[in-house]
Amino acid sequence: MLPRVLADTLHRLAQSFPVVTITGPRHSGKTTLARAVFADRAYVSLEDPIERAFAFEDPRGFLARFEQGAVFDEAQRWPDLFSYLQGIVDTHRAPGRFVLTGSQQFGLRAGVTQSLAGRVGLTRLLPLAFAEIPAASRQLSIDSMMLLGGYPLLHTQPIMAADWFASYVATYVERDVRQILNVQDIGRFQRFLRLCAGRSGQLLNLSALAGEAGISHSTARAWLSVLESSDIVFLLPPYHRSFGKRLVKAPKLYFLDTGLACWLLGIRAPEVLALHPSRGALFETWVVGEFVKSRFNRGLPADLYFWRDNNGLEADLVFEVGTRVQPVKIKSGQTLTRDYLQAGQTSGRFAGNEALPPWLIYGGSDSYERSGVRVIGWRDLAPGYVSPAQPLQ
Repeated sequence: MLPRVLADTLHRLAQSFPVVTITGPRHSGKTTLARAVFADRAYVSLEDPIERAFAFEDPRGFLARFEQGAVFDEAQRWPDLFSYLQGIVDTHRAPGRFVLTGSQQFGLRAGVTQSLAGRVGLTRLLPLAFAEIPAASRQLSIDSMMLLGGYPLLHTQPIMAADWFASYVATYVERDVRQILNVQDIGRFQRFLRLCAGRSGQLLNLSALAGEAGISHSTARAWLSVLESSDIVFLLPPYHRSFGKRLVKAPKLYFLDTGLACWLLGIRAPEVLALHPSRGALFETWVVGEFVKSRFNRGLPADLYFWRDNNGLEADLVFEVGTRVQPVKIKSGQTLTRDYLQAGQTSGRFAGNEALPPWLIYGGSDSYERSGVRVIGWRDLAPGYVSPAQPLQ
């Protein structure tokens, strides 16, 4: 098993909560991680029709087998589980007794919030962060890295990424989307998915997206909600403090795996990506994804924002460090130019004295300080850079 940062968070939460949950997209490694971290627990998959039938027909008899606790995989497949667990853990509140995993965050979270509030530690496992990727893959170029993405099987099995993503999208559409949304026109949903990939790193204009996909605004909102709840996309909100300026209020749309976004855009080779008009947006997508993954891996909320006002001031990422804000500018080029430095310098001006010295994350390999800007090469992004409690050392 590939080492996962979330393992430490799971150990910590299992010392405090009787129930721990792991949500995330399909094939992000939830089952593998849960079985490794909680190897002393019985394991049962509620995808198994025999186990699921047992649970529905005789729930008390089913649960009687797991007095010492268990890992329940795809827990949302048996919605009554959450109510039964409430009674069990209230009777005997042993920490770390039950572990629930689920690919459909909305299904699992709905059951948890209704029945297990205050009894459960919540986590989300996304595809591999850069620091979790095997050493051989970390030697790849940034274009190859973005093209491959972070799904674990692509780094551990001899399978072509294009073949795997084709199967993944077909499975996701046929299983999750049909099951949740009852979409009749699958081709139209697939077009919507590709249009979202083409807008990764851009401000979300839902009306324009709906119009281009040939669907209503309400349908586009519902479909986007499913993509967000499935951890396929992430909506980055604008920073909530105005500093007396008129702000852009729409969120920015990002895919949480650049490999999937590249496949949906028809990009199949690093040399094609290197010249593709979406390369800059995809690099920004990769960087934002690294920040999101690192926070979730530590059991933290994202608490990430961007800033853009009507005067042209812009920071691609903003997060709070104590009472101050950290502005981050992202540039995909491998060569640090004067324009890049100027963009970094201006990225924090919206916050005045409340802004920390800006960071500039770029597609090159060197990291240093220059002209008041902390320049960070993409390979140096992983170790310790994302903690919202402390600045980069």
